[in-house]
Amino acid sequence: MATVVPIDIRPDTLRGWLKPRPADSHKGDFGRVGVVGGAPGMAGAALLAARAALWLGAGRVYVGLLDNRIAADPVMPELMIVPPEHALALAPPACLVLGPGLGHSGTARQCLADALRKPLPLLLDADGLNLLARDAELQTLLKQRQASTLLTPHPGEAGRLLGLDSQTVQADRPGYAQQLAERFGCTIVLKGTGSLVATPDGQLWRNATGNPGLASAGMGDALAGMIAALAAQGLMLERAAIYATHLHGAAADKLVAAGEGPVGLSASEVTRAARGLLNAWTLAG
Repeated sequence: MATVVPIDIRPDTLRGWLKPRPADSHKGDFGRVGVVGGAPGMAGAALLAARAALWLGAGRVYVGLLDNRIAADPVMPELMIVPPEHALALAPPACLVLGPGLGHSGTARQCLADALRKPLPLLLDADGLNLLARDAELQTLLKQRQASTLLTPHPGEAGRLLGLDSQTVQADRPGYAQQLAERFGCTIVLKGTGSLVATPDGQLWRNATGNPGLASAGMGDALAGMIAALAAQGLMLERAAIYATHLHGAAADKLVAAGEGPVGLSASEVTRAARGLLNAWTLAG
C-alpha cells in the first residue's frame, strides 16, 4: 500500500462544520455521550473524558464507572454516574467512548465486547485498545461493525495493535496509520507530534497544532471526550476526530502563549481553553 501524502488540517478546513446554536435550543439537540472505564484506582481517566465531553457541548454525559464506589463527580455533578451497561445503552444521537481507565479485567473485556455490538459511533482508547490488541475475537467484532469506529492510539498502542514496537511505528507514522485504518476498517488518530488522522478510504490528515505541554497525564482522555462531544452534536466521527485533534492542540498553544505552560500544563486546563476556542470558531462560521 503506497503511503498517501497527508493533508494539513487548517482553520479553513473546519470552517462551517459546526453552526451557532439557535435561540430555542435544548439539551436534547446536542446528543449524548457514554464513557465507560474507570476501574478502581483509575476513575479519574473516565471522569476527565466525561468532563471534556460536557465542556465541549454534549447535551448529556453518562459515565459508566467500573469502580462502583463513586456515585457522583464532585467537580462536575452534571455528569451522570451509572452502571457501565446503562452508559452503553444510549439512544441516538449518541457517541460511546470506551477505554479510559478501563483496566484488563473480565468485566472490562465484556464491556468492550458489548460496545462493539452497539449500533452507535464508538471511540476506543487506552485499555480498550490494549484489550483489542490481544484478542482475535474482539478484533473480529470490530471488523463486523456497521457503525463508525475510531481508534486513538499513541505509538505504543499502535505497535501492539500491529505486532510491532513503538520505534518502528514512529519511523513511518503515515504508513502505519494507514495500515491500521485498512486492517481494522475504521478511522485512526495516531497521536503524537504531528498527530495523524487516517480513514479507511485512504485519506490522511496531519495536525500541526500542539506543543510539549501535551505530554502530560490525561491528555488522551480529554481528547477522547472532546471527539465524542462533537460526534454527539452531529459531526461524522471522522470529522469530529479531525476537528477535535486540531482544537486540542490549538488550546494547548493558546495556554502556552499566555504563559501557562508548557511545564505543568494539565488536561483540565486544555479542555477549558478548548471550550473557549470552540465557541469562538463556531461563531466565526
